[in-house]
Amino acid sequence: MARVAARLSANGEQSTHPVDEVLPLPKLALYGFQHVLAFYAGAVIVPIIVGNALKLSPEQLVYLINADLFTCGIASIIQAWGIGRVGARLPLIQGVTFTAVSPMIAIGLGAGGGTAALLVIYGAVITAGIATFAFAWLPAKAFRTVMRLFPPVVTGTVITVLGIVLIPVGLNDAAGGLGSPDFGDPKNFAYAGGTMLFILILMKIGKPFLSSISILLGLVGGTAVAFLLGDAKFGDVGDSGWIGVTTPFHFGAPKFEWFPIVLMLIVMLITMVETTGDTYAVGEIVEKDIDSETVARALRADGAATALGGVLNSFPYVAFAENVGLVRMTKVKSRFVVVAAGVFMIILGLLPKAAAIVAAVPHGVLGGAATVMFGMVALAGIQTLGKVDLKEEKNALIVGVSLAFALLPATVPVFFTKHMDPDLSSLLNSGVTLGATAAIVLNLIFNGLAKDKAPAPLAPVGLPVQAAAAPAGAEKAPVTTEKAAVTTEKATVTTENAPAAPERAPAGGDKADKADKADEAGTPAG
Repeated sequence: MARVAARLSANGEQSTHPVDEVLPLPKLALYGFQHVLAFYAGAVIVPIIVGNALKLSPEQLVYLINADLFTCGIASIIQAWGIGRVGARLPLIQGVTFTAVSPMIAIGLGAGGGTAALLVIYGAVITAGIATFAFAWLPAKAFRTVMRLFPPVVTGTVITVLGIVLIPVGLNDAAGGLGSPDFGDPKNFAYAGGTMLFILILMKIGKPFLSSISILLGLVGGTAVAFLLGDAKFGDVGDSGWIGVTTPFHFGAPKFEWFPIVLMLIVMLITMVETTGDTYAVGEIVEKDIDSETVARALRADGAATALGGVLNSFPYVAFAENVGLVRMTKVKSRFVVVAAGVFMIILGLLPKAAAIVAAVPHGVLGGAATVMFGMVALAGIQTLGKVDLKEEKNALIVGVSLAFALLPATVPVFFTKHMDPDLSSLLNSGVTLGATAAIVLNLIFNGLAKDKAPAPLAPVGLPVQAAAAPAGAEKAPVTTEKAAVTTEKATVTTENAPAAPERAPAGGDKADKADKADEAGTPAG
């Protein structure tokens, strides 16, 4: 436990809390609940979108939301508290990754929708979680080799593809939800537009924390207006119980099919890059050195949480970049604040009535909020691509061709539905799968493996937290790029007051030689 001392910063303000400090209970509760608010909309919107796409009943959707929140709480506690060599022991909130939304919908629809589809999804999620957990125990040299498959040109392209593919999902909800009798009704677009406008106003005029919960407030405000106009129905809230416990394999035994498993493994490769970047980012914020063992522990927590998610009727988990931004913004660095947030999420996951309220959000309102979120995902990918020299024709080709592949399933769906084997279609009928695979393969062809160095933190994927956009380690880093200066002589991009993350483990830096020697001796990473 770190010694607690009152210190003053250069501007005379009291210093922030050390990462290992246990705050008084009232502060733990307050700061923990603040994390829940910033995280909540992103946490619940994934099961809602997937559940709606698979045509689950309201009762099943409520259960899915409860299971997600319950597992989020457990996963966050594992990551922040740490169990042995699992968990980074950093203030990292775990949430369902947006990367998995489109692939899970593709898997589910290929399996026929409904709860039968969930069983196939859960089989893939459990397998991918176990594989991720096992991968994080590899020696550092092998670990770094895999990470070198994902330089910024690949990760930026994949995240951009993810946002582009998800935007139509949000727009379909904005229209009323595919298959609904009032699909395309202008009233639905009015709710979506009003919700979107409210969110944008909050982001424009609100203070940083208010901006960070703008999606949540937009969902609340839009639903309130719909309720007053008679378009939000809360009848299922009265029918739901006060207490409900998530049980393993509630919908039945998982089904393990090869193609969905391969697709989910691709998803987890992408999330590993995201978690690695988030770990370095939060390490800079809390002023704690990040080595290969810390990253490996974070990824083990991801894998364990994902496998647990499949068992407890939820989905793949990743460190949430939104809450990394909140840590930087509030300067509250204690990891036990995230533990408190995990406790709050577990409690929320035991309250079916709370989940029923969330499930009653009208499609138009949900679509308006989701479209903003998914647009921000695409923007995060574009920000990551800003680190890439796109004047190089080979990099431009990687991005352009990958985007073209990603749009194929949405543009020519008949090719996958009528002219392809159903099992193969369940794997390839996904823009994320095709776009990510194309980016990885084309990068290997044109650039080979990336240089052996630690990855820079990725742009945050998900909720628009203003402070999250600043690179780690920059206490006063501007959100915009107006002050960016390009140093062409050394072919590096720098940002005023915003130094890039130091090159440490898992790859390269001062410890690379030591790690390689440890690998040769058979010593685990770190």
